[in-house]
Amino acid sequence: MDFLTEEWIYQKNSQQLTALLYEGLMECLEEAIEAIKQKDHWKANKQLQKGNDILRRLGAGLRYDAGIIAHQLDALYNYMAERLIEANMKKDVTAVQEVLQLTTTIATAWNEALKSGISSVQPVHKQKAAAYEQFITYEK
Repeated sequence: MDFLTEEWIYQKNSQQLTALLYEGLMECLEEAIEAIKQKDHWKANKQLQKGNDILRRLGAGLRYDAGIIAHQLDALYNYMAERLIEANMKKDVTAVQEVLQLTTTIATAWNEALKSGISSVQPVHKQKAAAYEQFITYEK
């Protein structure tokens, strides 16, 4: 995701930015799993913290006026964040894999919805992109 630029980000709508966050989260979790297996605890810690940061940003982007699904996603994101904290303390690959599986399922559904054109939201304004931009342009 090193190719991302600020201008490119501003051309995306909030749904596309959310898809990028899911992609970034999956990448962090995969790297954390590998780091734990290699006993590189510093890298695992960094990736799991970054994963929690992404979950926080996903939660911040929820529109609660859109219905019950936002509340359910919020609860799921909180659960996933708690699991990552546990995984980080115990260096537990199984917990990270659980969160990766949940993320993969959500991301797949999200991307299918994007492909089907369920939403035709205009590109986000600079103010609204701030929560996403900080992660997307964040260096590893």
